Amino acid sequence: GAFGVAVRKGEAQVGLRHGPTGRVGPLRRSGPGGNPDFTWLKRLGRRAQAKSEACRQACRRVFVSQILVEAPASARVVVTFGDSITDADGSTVDANHRWPDFLATRLAEAGDTPVAVLNAGISGAQLLKDRMGANALARFERDALSVPGVGTVVVMIGINDIGWPGGVLDPTARPVAVEDLITGYRQLIAAAHARNIRIFAATLTPFEDTFKVVNPPLDYYYNPEKEKTRQAVNQWIRESKEFDGVIDFDALVRDPERPSHIQAAFDSGDHLHPGDGGYKAMADSIDLRLLTETR
Repeated sequence: GAFGVAVRKGEAQVGLRHGPTGRVGPLRRSGPGGNPDFTWLKRLGRRAQAKSEACRQACRRVFVSQILVEAPASARVVVTFGDSITDADGSTVDANHRWPDFLATRLAEAGDTPVAVLNAGISGAQLLKDRMGANALARFERDALSVPGVGTVVVMIGINDIGWPGGVLDPTARPVAVEDLITGYRQLIAAAHARNIRIFAATLTPFEDTFKVVNPPLDYYYNPEKEKTRQAVNQWIRESKEFDGVIDFDALVRDPERPSHIQAAFDSGDHLHPGDGGYKAMADSIDLRLLTETR
């Protein structure tokens, strides 16, 4: 259908006309928490007295998967590739408080080489298995490597592979093996390097007591054996030197007195996802020079 775009600094607004009747069908979510943005769906041919009278509000991004713009030859693209922590569950709705948003602001304020930050986080995503969207290995080409101008990818994914087995989301699954996760990461590394794209890993953040605050509590996501898997994965990420670099979000947000738990100051309240302060601290911890170098 027809479309129109109105852009102001730091923000894009996109309008789409969907078919002759304006019918759009059901909205589908990408994961359990959804995306912290509102989408407004408006009936055609109806004059609005107020936004709420003419529009349906949905906390989802629908229809638009990318916005491509002209850019100078010197511009660079960073893709942040992950799950609900990259998608920023737990942040303030419609505030653009994801850690990639804060990172984009820092890069813009640095005023050096223009850098775009693309968010390829999907709530519920896993490295190895499909369920809430395609697995990371299957979507890496589409969502990261084929993006025009991409030079760097930051990967933070794997905590759902560890947490889901044995619970309501994947009751018959066996615990994921550390070796299988490492094999998956190596496939991402090989695919990026084949395109001469740098790939960084962010360590998996603490998750003890995840979802115990819901009613009834979901106490399957964390257990001591799953914590051992997370620790082993993070050790490999830090020590193997197979990624082009490491961003140690685990060291940043963990509670020094209880390293398997996120610090209260950074916690959104569900003990898995950071809140606004946590996401900002994550972005602020990144050395911007890592993201602007070339391979």
